[in-house]
Amino acid sequence: MYNIDLSFLQKTNSIKGFDEFERRYNNIYKENLINKICPNFQSEVECSECNNHPRTYVNVDKRNIIEISCNGLLGDNFCEITTENNLNLEKDDMVVISFDSATEIAFVDEVGDIVKLRRQRLSLLNDEIPKVLRKATENDLQKYETNLKDEEKSKPIFREKVEKHKLNMKLVDVHYQFDRKRLLFYYTADGRVDFRELAKELASIFKTRIELRQIGVRDEAKKLGGLGSCGREYCCSSFLHNFKRITTQIVSDQNVSANLSKLSGPCGKLKCCLSYELNEEN
Repeated sequence: MYNIDLSFLQKTNSIKGFDEFERRYNNIYKENLINKICPNFQSEVECSECNNHPRTYVNVDKRNIIEISCNGLLGDNFCEITTENNLNLEKDDMVVISFDSATEIAFVDEVGDIVKLRRQRLSLLNDEIPKVLRKATENDLQKYETNLKDEEKSKPIFREKVEKHKLNMKLVDVHYQFDRKRLLFYYTADGRVDFRELAKELASIFKTRIELRQIGVRDEAKKLGGLGSCGREYCCSSFLHNFKRITTQIVSDQNVSANLSKLSGPCGKLKCCLSYELNEEN
């Protein structure tokens, strides 16, 4: 969300050390962004921009915090790098994180002051968040690849058992927790489903704790990803961290087409981007 894609320059120009080039100019962009949003960010001077924002603290969380994305229960989240680890991480690095006595593997989405500013604007300060254990090692990556393969193998088994128990469930995604203490099946259904017998049978097959989680159609689109009618990646799967309530009143206020089929996303709900033209207080 806070990065400029400069890959087109790599195709048209022979830039040596392109990755470092892109990283350097993205850092400049982020510094300018911070100065524009909050001129006195991290200073002792009270910032009028922050004071005009009723949901923010003037204080800044001093911990070393990064943003991560994870296929498990954490999803898009913040993680702390403790002082004893003292890791130097960059965007797209893979890390092993710890939360609630469990471990997961995740991708680094963002690092640096832009994360602190985002947390400040979300009024987050000294909250309990997962911790980074280490940068993923070669063994960690091999284990991660094994988990991905086992997830794919579990899908036909799940569908077979759903058919056997005559349950109206559509499988969306499967996720093995990194430590393999939990296997999660995400599904959609028209209503509540009694899956107790199904869960017991799956637990006997996979020899681990089974969790079946029902999600909505918007969450399904976020997990699966794809291209919208605008030709770009779905907003929900690329940068949105939560869903706003999109109503027909929003459509009416903007005087856009009343043809709801054209205003609906692949999930069947009104497009998230319809809210982008609204003032924040709305």
